[in-house]
Amino acid sequence: MKLIILGGPEAGKATQSDLLAEHLQITKIATGDILREAIATQSFLGLKAQDFVAKGDFVPDEILIEFMRERLLKPDLSKGWLLQGYPRRAFQAEELDFLLEEVNQRLNWAIYLEVKESVMIRRSQSRNREDDQADIIKRKIEMFEERTIPILEYYDRRHKLLTINGENTPEKILEEIVNQLSLTMDKDN
Repeated sequence: MKLIILGGPEAGKATQSDLLAEHLQITKIATGDILREAIATQSFLGLKAQDFVAKGDFVPDEILIEFMRERLLKPDLSKGWLLQGYPRRAFQAEELDFLLEEVNQRLNWAIYLEVKESVMIRRSQSRNREDDQADIIKRKIEMFEERTIPILEYYDRRHKLLTINGENTPEKILEEIVNQLSLTMDKDN
């Protein structure tokens, strides 16, 4: 099973990624973790990404896709993977599809954790972190809407989008995802 998890700030992507990867016994691939590790080890790609990360800029698409290529070819992904934090824009989704075709892999589903803006704001504010001030939260939501909504449309057109209510408890959300994946696997057989 090869999956992507999408959602706005505080939609529960990290929590569901951990739960779902464990449940399905597949490898979770978190883009942020890959970048931090590559920078810490001073790998070739890590050095290329380091300046962008240090400035708080987005790492350019051509570097990110190389990170994805490198990661998707590792042997620990034989049972499948769950990608969190990538793609973040429709262009990246398209590039990922080209890459998957090139490495003889196929995405099964993009899972979208749908959460109302008011819930995202409430969840963000409850964390009491420095980057969770009202104006920053609002900007994160705006960026999500600008970038992620076109990704949802991209996967929906390809019949690869599962929309899940992300406002339930983590256990209920996991149950809904697993049920939806089971239904889709039944259709495929």
